[in-house]
Order: sequence, then structure tokens, then C-alpha cells
Amino acid sequence: MALHHYLCIPNRRNTKYTFVPMKMLVCISKSPDTTSRIAFTDGDTSFDESGVQFIVNPYDEWYALVRAIELVEAGGGSVTTITVGDASCDPIIRKALAIGANDAVRINAEPTDSTQVARLIADYASDKGYDIILCGKETINHNSAAVGAMIAECLDMPYVPFATSLNADGGTYNLTCETAGGENKVTVNSSFVLSAAKGMSEQRIPNMRGIMSARTKPLQVVDDSGVSAATKVEKFALPPAKGDCVLVDADHPAELVRLLREEAKII
Repeated sequence: MALHHYLCIPNRRNTKYTFVPMKMLVCISKSPDTTSRIAFTDGDTSFDESGVQFIVNPYDEWYALVRAIELVEAGGGSVTTITVGDASCDPIIRKALAIGANDAVRINAEPTDSTQVARLIADYASDKGYDIILCGKETINHNSAAVGAMIAECLDMPYVPFATSLNADGGTYNLTCETAGGENKVTVNSSFVLSAAKGMSEQRIPNMRGIMSARTKPLQVVDDSGVSAATKVEKFALPPAKGDCVLVDADHPAELVRLLREEAKII
């Protein structure tokens, strides 16, 4: 007999609760802290991780993971995190468990590009019956915003990008998504993939109870499904160094205009 997880959430204020199946998979990744010094090695073909502090990608943690946990806390269900990477990812996975995820999966492969990561996650999730697969809208180190859409394509599931809110009403999911110049209201009546943006939830700091329980929560390590990367890095390069600050006397606005037009090239 199949075991189902249910979310109990009010569909209107002061009305009866509506139950919907909620089994969620949250994709999390390891990212360098934004204060880290950026440098390259191996002839500028690899990111130099020496002395770098790694964190859970904020979009994955603050928005996708926390919102999934909030929904489970409201009425039951399960939240599983999934990460593509080696054992160096385990500390950030344990943090996700401390925040409130029920269990975790790590696909033991070196993440190289978005296509590879998406196909590995899709291969794992294809027969697990997840109701929602959540990703942050992008990673802060690559900013490609591609993995969520690729997972949806691989699994032939609807994709809702840049979601800022997620609620359930029976078997229907109601979302608000940011778009250029405004927002979209989206309704989904089946399992789907979403990417979470700012507004979905607020950052949550693990408490001592969560930190202690994370030590015993399941972290399953699985072999990769043999997916190869479709691209490779030829060379990394830092952006050009910023020039010195130029002070312009207030009595010479024409000089300021000239600098903005001829040197900064912004007007």
C-alpha cells in the first residue's frame, strides 16, 4: 500500500482545511560565501577553493527550502534535499537538515554544468513521485537560472520560474511569479517544478535542537547515472579592475558630462 504525505492548509480564512498530497524535493547546492576572495588556478581553468568558506546557495536555502519546510510544518508531509557533489558538500547538506528537512540525498558526482546537474537530479527523481521539485532561482556563483527548467524538461513536468509565493488549495497550487514590469498569477493542477525567488519565505536560522537532530537524519549517497557534462571551461577571468575615483568640481558640470560620456560611456 502506498504511503502518502498530506498537507493541511486553509483554503479560505475561517473555513475548513483542505488536504493535498505533499512530497517535496528541494535542490540545494554549495556556493562560495559572497565575501570570499575569488581566484583561479590550473592556468585559469579552475576556481581556487583554497581558504574559501562555502555556504548553502541562498536562493535554495532561504526561499525554496524554507518554504517547503513551512508547508510541511503546517500540515505534514516530507521534505528531501538533493545535491550533486562530493563529500565536501556534506556540511551544507547537514545545515539544510538542521533547518528542518527530513532527509537528504547526495549524488556522488562532480557538478560541471547545468545540463549534467539537471539530468542527474531528474534521473534520480523520475520514479519517486514527488509532488513539487523546488530550486532556488539561480546560484550566486553561476547565475545561469537554468537547472530548474532543465529538470522540468527532462521529467516532462510543468515549470514555474521566479515564484515569490506558493499556496495549496485542495489539489491546486496557486503561485505568484515575478516578471519584467509586474507579476504573474499561476495555477497548477499537477506535479511541477518551480524556481523560488525573493519573497517566497524568510531566512531561518537553525536552532540547537535542529542542529543536534541533523546529525542522525538520513543522508543517502547514490552513484551518478552516468551523465556526462555537455560543456567545459576554457578559461576564467576576473572583471577589469575599477579605476580610481575621480572628483569633479561642482563649478564644472560640463567636465562631469564629458567623463560620463567619453570614459564611463553611460550617457
